[in-house]
Amino acid sequence: MTEADTLTEHPHPVPVPGWLVALCRWFATIGGIALMTMMLMTVLSVTLRTVMGAPIPGDFEMVEILSAITVFCFLPWCQIVGGNVLVDFFTMKAGPRTNHALEAVGDLAYLAIGALLTWRLWHGATDFFSYGESSMVLRIPIWWSFVIIMPAMALLIVTTFFTLLGHIRKAQA
Repeated sequence: MTEADTLTEHPHPVPVPGWLVALCRWFATIGGIALMTMMLMTVLSVTLRTVMGAPIPGDFEMVEILSAITVFCFLPWCQIVGGNVLVDFFTMKAGPRTNHALEAVGDLAYLAIGALLTWRLWHGATDFFSYGESSMVLRIPIWWSFVIIMPAMALLIVTTFFTLLGHIRKAQA
């Protein structure tokens, strides 16, 4: 790993592989595209509602689906740059080893939560697929969003595992 593999946005950065940073950045880009799509669609829908008296049909469904995609695509990037909430009021005077040990504990909890969510999301996705669940107005199959959400969750698990290892190593150094 090189110095470029360590992200400095985080108050207690740890080295992670460059391929992981690139993959997290790629998923965040997908999330950003989904967010921009929602924004443009909302502006267009409100404009059409004002001018023509009718919004884009199913606009709220698209916002709902794209919101889920956006959130899940941003989670790995948020983890890798340390963008999650960090309450350091009691630990700001603690040494780096203590902070890394506490971050490792947090990463372990997040890893467990991420694995649990992924497992349950998988079951939800298979249920949506088997029942043929679709949105009410546009009749978009709900399981389609899981094609992006499940890999994003898998990436979150991998990212959290690597940050956990990095914090453990820094805590032992």
